[in-house]
Amino acid sequence: MFLMSQVTMEVNGLPLELWRLILAYLRLPDLGRCSLVCKAWYELILSLDSTRWRQLCLRCIECRHPNWPNQPDVEPRSWREAFKQHYLAAKTWTKNAQELESSNCFYLFRRRKDRRVLYVGPGCEFDNLGSALTSANIYDKIVLFPGIYEEQGEIILNVPVEIMGQGKLGDVALLVCVDQHCATTRLCNLVFMPVWFSPVMYKVSSGHVQFDNCNFENGQLQIHAPGTCQVKFCTFNQASISLHSVALCVLENCEFVGSEIASVTVEGHPSSDRNWAYKHLMGLVRSSSALLATQDSEPFNPSNHENLGHMPIRNLRTCEVVIGENQSNFIPTSKSPRACEKDFKKENEINRDLCSARDGKRTAHDADSIDSDHSSSSENEPEDQFLYKFSHQLPSLNHTLAKSLLCRPQTTGLTNLQKGLELKTLQQELQRDSEAQSLACSLQGCLIRKCLFRDGKGGVFVCSQGHAKMEGNIFRDLVYAVRCVQNSKIIMLKNDIYHCKASGIFLRLEAGGLIADNNIYSNSEAGVDIRKGANPFILCNKIHSGLRSGIVVLGNGKGIIRSNQIYGNKEAGIYILYNGNPIVSGNHIFQGLAAGIAVNENGRGQITENVIRENHWGGADIRRGGDPVLRSNLICFGYSDGVVVGEQGKGLIEGNTIYGNKGCGMWIMSSSLPHITSNQIAHNSIYGVAVFCQKDDANDYLINQGNNENFIDEGEAFNWENELESEDDHFSSRRPVSVALIESNSINHNGAAGLYVKSNEALNIIANVIHANQESGLVVLQSTQLTRVANNSISCNHLSGVLVEAECRVELRGNGIYDNGGPGVSSKGDGAILENDIIGNRGCGLQLLQAANMKITKNRIHSFRDYGIIMLDQVKGLVQENMIFQGKTKKTILQQVSNLEDCLVQNNKLLAFKKSDIPWKLENPPARPQIEDTARSISTAHNSQKVATVTTRISTRVEGRCPSSRSIFCTLL
Repeated sequence: MFLMSQVTMEVNGLPLELWRLILAYLRLPDLGRCSLVCKAWYELILSLDSTRWRQLCLRCIECRHPNWPNQPDVEPRSWREAFKQHYLAAKTWTKNAQELESSNCFYLFRRRKDRRVLYVGPGCEFDNLGSALTSANIYDKIVLFPGIYEEQGEIILNVPVEIMGQGKLGDVALLVCVDQHCATTRLCNLVFMPVWFSPVMYKVSSGHVQFDNCNFENGQLQIHAPGTCQVKFCTFNQASISLHSVALCVLENCEFVGSEIASVTVEGHPSSDRNWAYKHLMGLVRSSSALLATQDSEPFNPSNHENLGHMPIRNLRTCEVVIGENQSNFIPTSKSPRACEKDFKKENEINRDLCSARDGKRTAHDADSIDSDHSSSSENEPEDQFLYKFSHQLPSLNHTLAKSLLCRPQTTGLTNLQKGLELKTLQQELQRDSEAQSLACSLQGCLIRKCLFRDGKGGVFVCSQGHAKMEGNIFRDLVYAVRCVQNSKIIMLKNDIYHCKASGIFLRLEAGGLIADNNIYSNSEAGVDIRKGANPFILCNKIHSGLRSGIVVLGNGKGIIRSNQIYGNKEAGIYILYNGNPIVSGNHIFQGLAAGIAVNENGRGQITENVIRENHWGGADIRRGGDPVLRSNLICFGYSDGVVVGEQGKGLIEGNTIYGNKGCGMWIMSSSLPHITSNQIAHNSIYGVAVFCQKDDANDYLINQGNNENFIDEGEAFNWENELESEDDHFSSRRPVSVALIESNSINHNGAAGLYVKSNEALNIIANVIHANQESGLVVLQSTQLTRVANNSISCNHLSGVLVEAECRVELRGNGIYDNGGPGVSSKGDGAILENDIIGNRGCGLQLLQAANMKITKNRIHSFRDYGIIMLDQVKGLVQENMIFQGKTKKTILQQVSNLEDCLVQNNKLLAFKKSDIPWKLENPPARPQIEDTARSISTAHNSQKVATVTTRISTRVEGRCPSSRSIFCTLL
């Protein structure tokens, strides 16, 4: 007897290429035996993946290319693994043998040894399918030779058999109506067409049916619970499949073409009555390597957008949040390093000077603004002039806020803000939400994966509490891709949905589910349409290049919309109306041809921590009863305004960064009622905040944006107002306002006035920092109702601090108006100026003109070069109990040219300038504004703390010339 080592062939005995050539002739069973010899032989068999395993896979008539029909030109990662899955799936229909009793098992196994093959066709034992089925025993194989087989009556299938067509797909056609009553059946390589008396080609009520590599023409498949089905590599040409309360059905690698109804209909809650095949299908699905792995969503790369649809190509601007003190991070590409170094050197010097004044005292030279060419002292003045001192606190709400506004921000706390602006991956989103994770892992009802739906009316219709899961499919050139209604649930992962004639995905009537990591683009209506109480998760999708809106939420629709990229849509990226109330968080909404987010017609919503940039209309547009919470968003680089609050708009607008927009930072109609608090509004091209009273002042803004959207379903009544919820937690954490309120904002470095008012409604402007704007800090051009301006810091603006035109009603109380390039306050209107500090302005401190009628009491007023107070023309009013400091020029402290009888001046304290005097100080009370001492605090302690401590720096790189020949910087409060 020879030793085993002497009779065993050694792999190293021949070159590897020669072994592969020899093994290419082996059949599948022989390959399996060879792989069991030893580890070396096993690895040798595995190395045949691109040769022999590929041949076996493609030559199998039971299957097609593993990536058919979506990517037939892309090879699978492993041909052997793909063939293994085909082989295992093909045997699922035989697994019911394990469910039989032992006695029946013995009978079954005995019969299977003698399993017959019955041939049907001309010259064969049987000339039609019916006669062959009559003679067949269980698990017999019926082979149909090429031809057309038509049965005039319904076929009742009582015996589990396998029916296979001979030759190529299309050679064997069946005109039948089959009603399966047996436990299992398999059909392969056949073309099904309906008979004249019924559109139903195949019906299952209790058992399991498996279709491999079949075509279905102009008819229907019906599967009723507890029946199940497995359909793979099949084509449905103007045909459909209906699933009624099925526990689990699997449709893989199928093509659905030209259906006049929904290609797949899933109806009814998955039945708890399950047949024998359920657990085998579940095991097959979970073990299959073809399941699409959940991968992290990549951030949008504009250079790759040609693969994402037909997005309009235009100049792209990028917004980057930079952390730390490294100057190289802030250098824009359009400037030389030398020029940038000069800019930063100057900025660092100024910041150092400003921060050194945090003890609350500074010289007149220290008052010079880094942002304004108009300072209170000139560099060309004699040296002895600098002995003149005037001490007061920094022009801000409080000491902490002053440092955060004027000093370079610290890195502490900025990392979290930067991370908050980044898109989260799908894995991260699922980890943070157990409900979404549970949905992603769930599997019941119908599983549809790697299928193609095209050129028909509808893709998948899920109704009456049905469940469907769709992975890796393509839906194109349909009327709609997926429609989910009536408490049904859908799970959609990694699908492509495009070129639909209506919306891509519809959800209605309490529908829900998970829509994640899909590419939805170039649809004629909304990419996702949510209404009538539907409440899905919409996570990590790319929704772009649509001919209408990206996502529409209306009619009591809800939803959690997070970490999506929504861009390049013709209308609003997200459109909320008719009592829609979604949670919109962490999305990037950019380059839309209209608004980024539009909230109209009583729409609501929680809109938080989104990046909304480079949209052609308002970043956020709120009109006609829209009442959202807009909080902690970055709204930047828009081609129009940052936020628009139009006619009858409402809402809480809190803690947002509104930066670098070509229009206004915020555009508000006076008929609206917003609460605007704790926002950073900076570097916008026109006004920081503008309040208008007429639509004509909108400069052709899109007033009726989105009105032509088709929001009415067929047969649905347009009666959303009657569906308002009686219980609503939307307003539970919000302070009600009866007058439009602008409070606790930082409005700085804007291209025109910081705050522009042309209103016919009352307005409250409370506790804002209005700083370094290119024109006046606050302009009141029209104000028929009282405009209340209290406890604001208005400083370093290029023109006047406050400008009030004729016939305007204004009350200024407790403000600090410092270091502006023109008069501190210039008024032609009516009202009161009470308890303000008007200090260090280039023009006069207070100027009253024309027919102004003002009560001026208990102010501290000073001007370096001009009069403290000037009263001209027909001014009326009362000037009393003010403290007025003389400036350097030794001009008269108070100049009065007006009628003495109509203007009463009394009990004012006038302080003349003397070099030897002790420097004047603002004491008892300290420099205004004093927010912490007022009875009414900022909206909440949390918001106050956030404004004072949360800072970051944004740099932008703009294609072409850099504005003002330097990089744009913004310090965010």
